[in-house]
Amino acid sequence: MRRRIQGLHEADQSAASQVRDGLLLVRIERAQHRWESRKPFYLLRFSILEPKELTGHSVAGRLYCTPRALWKLNWFLRDFGYDTELLGRDEIDEKTLIGLRGVIKISHTVVHGTSLLNLDGFAPAVQWERLSSSSPASLAVWEASR
Repeated sequence: MRRRIQGLHEADQSAASQVRDGLLLVRIERAQHRWESRKPFYLLRFSILEPKELTGHSVAGRLYCTPRALWKLNWFLRDFGYDTELLGRDEIDEKTLIGLRGVIKISHTVVHGTSLLNLDGFAPAVQWERLSSSSPASLAVWEASR
């Protein structure tokens, strides 16, 4: 029996190491709600659009749905241009998320020997040009203002 496992060829560690900490302009390729009794979350796969040297690579991260983490999920949805009517009804349609574009700020952390990708910040896609050409000091101000 053959099984197709999408993204298997992208799991090469050498490709993952090319994606450094920082800002990326991305498009949502997949969104999937995962239920865990203590920490439900959305598993998101992003396709990198910018910077050009990373175009075609992808990254995956989690956004938690716990009461303490809803502010971050809301920030993500607003900056990626999610449907405000659905958001106002406290609804997330996974199909509606596919194709949305925005800026993510990522960092990597190692916990118990496992490398994890953190989604540290978000911005609308229209701000990519300004943010990508900014100095590290102005990015710190951007992050602090969120």
